[in-house]
Amino acid sequence: MGQAWGVANLDSTLITGIGELVTNDDGGFAARPDAALVIAGGRVAWTGPASWAPAADAVVDAGGRAVLPGFVDSHAHLIFAGERSAEFAARMAGRPYRAGGILVTVEATRAAPDAVLRANLRRLAVEMLGQGTTTFECKSGYGLTVPDEARGLALAAEVTPEVTYLGAHVVPPEFAADPAGYLDLVRGPMLAACAPHARWIDVFCEDGAFGADEAAAVLAAGRAAGLAARVHANQLGPGPGVQVAAQADAASADHCTFLTDADVDALASTPVVATLLPGAEFGCRQPFPDARRLLDAGVTVALATDCNPGSSFTSSMPFCIALAVREMRMTTEEAVWAATAGGAQALRRDDIGHLGVGARADLILLDAPSHAYLAYRPGVPLISAVWQAGRLVAGSSPSPPSLP
Repeated sequence: MGQAWGVANLDSTLITGIGELVTNDDGGFAARPDAALVIAGGRVAWTGPASWAPAADAVVDAGGRAVLPGFVDSHAHLIFAGERSAEFAARMAGRPYRAGGILVTVEATRAAPDAVLRANLRRLAVEMLGQGTTTFECKSGYGLTVPDEARGLALAAEVTPEVTYLGAHVVPPEFAADPAGYLDLVRGPMLAACAPHARWIDVFCEDGAFGADEAAAVLAAGRAAGLAARVHANQLGPGPGVQVAAQADAASADHCTFLTDADVDALASTPVVATLLPGAEFGCRQPFPDARRLLDAGVTVALATDCNPGSSFTSSMPFCIALAVREMRMTTEEAVWAATAGGAQALRRDDIGHLGVGARADLILLDAPSHAYLAYRPGVPLISAVWQAGRLVAGSSPSPPSLP
């Protein structure tokens, strides 16, 4: 049966002739063939069989194409200046990744005026939107001074409500001899300056960055300032990050590349989402996370790009979906769910990541008949139109295609 939402049918749009409508409206991956959807008031107002579709003010014929929820990218570092292509080329030639490369971007970001940072941030946001990402998280972490972290977060807040304070990214050079002093700065004056612009606090819990006790102290200070926790965990090797995330009631533990059985148990027994970032493994030639192990244990898994200039300079969620299917033993359904509903759970949002009636009308139209094409045709630009809160914001309404 069709489902409807009780809103006035003003400026409504009917998208009909949908070959496959992915709704994720039953708690897991859910799709229906030969479907239609009505948008009204910026929300999904009706879904059901195309033959039952109600009248609307405007009609879009999808012509057998697939419609999916907009992608939710819950891990990105978009406030930066400079680039690190030489570092990437060196890694591809055999040099291992080290977290210290972050400091190259810190130097460039500190030197950049606001206009440069804003222009780069907005360019990447538009790039994401064109590839189907309708919600993204954005971290600081390349300023590492009070004014630079605060200005970066203020810029991020101009383009997304999902803003994360990451002053605890690495210890900057001026504090190399006094890491405890930097930790005090992160938990004190820097946090006070940054908290008004942020929803989240994050910490890079890793060798070469911050240990378990330091990470826990940062997250506790953030919680006292009203910020919810996220953690960079277990990226470069086994470590305490996942356990820190579980103990801090973090929304997500991100990377999760090197996990013990105890780590998997901690993720399975708490609401912490394991956010996997296959672009980083691609960009660093590291082993990919074992998503199958996590899913089979009952862990909630999200996919995100980790877009940043050092280890994962991609803004493409379709690329990450293809990597997850090919390299991380995920099915196409699991990968698409992780890139939509999973990302929403990692941001503790229930209004996005699905197309159930009443959800925000963030959706994408594929130039393909099925969600599986995102992995089946990797690297091909398949996003033909993007709606955000019910408005067509990228691409164009289609004419009927000549699909095979």
